[in-house]
Amino acid sequence: MEYVRLGQTGLEVSPICFGTWRFGLEHEDSGVIETDREEAHELLDAVAERGGNFIDTANSYGGGDSERWIGEWLAERDREDYVIASKCFWSTVSRFQENLSKKDVKAEVDGSLDRLGTDYLDILYLHRFDDRTPIEQTLRAVDDLVSEGRVHYVGISTCDAWELTKGLWKADVNNYEAFTVTQPEYSAVYRGPIVDDLDQPPEHKEPIEEYLDVCEDQNLAVCPYSPLHGGFLTGKYERVDGEIRAPDGSRAEIDRAFASDYVADAAWNVLKTVREVADEVDATAAQVSLRWLMDHDRFTCVPIVGARTVEQLDENFGAVDVSLSESHFDRIDTAVDT
Repeated sequence: MEYVRLGQTGLEVSPICFGTWRFGLEHEDSGVIETDREEAHELLDAVAERGGNFIDTANSYGGGDSERWIGEWLAERDREDYVIASKCFWSTVSRFQENLSKKDVKAEVDGSLDRLGTDYLDILYLHRFDDRTPIEQTLRAVDDLVSEGRVHYVGISTCDAWELTKGLWKADVNNYEAFTVTQPEYSAVYRGPIVDDLDQPPEHKEPIEEYLDVCEDQNLAVCPYSPLHGGFLTGKYERVDGEIRAPDGSRAEIDRAFASDYVADAAWNVLKTVREVADEVDATAAQVSLRWLMDHDRFTCVPIVGARTVEQLDENFGAVDVSLSESHFDRIDTAVDT
């Protein structure tokens, strides 16, 4: 597999990142655990066998089980062969009041390193922006961790464009380690917050465009989560008489909030276009959706996939071999507006 340079970090990573948010995840309404320990190790083996070296986790995933299971798996391999990203804030395992204070950031990173069985994180993301803690205090804490060698690069997950800009500015004026990687929710369907009224198309393309403009200007790598829009862009869902038809065991069946949280009318327009392009290039809808993200040339874009089975993983990694024309890219890019 041909690796890509992750923005200005210098890290060479597989063009698809494996996300482990499903590890140990139990749905409250159904009691279903999406990925158990044995399945997690099987998936990690499959990632490595296919040339994947970029693994994303967080201290909150599975109540810490995601990091523990990755740590067990990593113990039998050469740590230097893998790029491991984790997160602080939004934690279910913090010993303190949850925030991005210096005390909490360092404690959460200590916990992550212990569970992962490693001396350092390649990337530490701020999981969210903490409105109650001055960002310069958080950046100072992270800067210390970088100086100590416990964190190599700093990123931020979901936030607004102005928050990203503020964080970059505060790092610059204080000479702190700045964000080099971002992790927004972004896909061919999701271009901003999903509207509450599903009868109305999304009217929020502008906010994510402003965010991505910052990433382009500052040469920040973009690692979108939910690149298949919760499985919607795999093409396995159909709409019949206004009702979603979902296969057994799919996200829509397990998660009762799927329809209201994920699927607006404009999404079906995008899916239709993705399916048409997939037929033209002899690929699956999932592969085309991932390739569309990977083909962004404004910035390095490495989508994070959360496959539940080795078969799904194979399909996702198959996106590496798909080729889209400029016309294909543009048709998908504009489908959300039709």
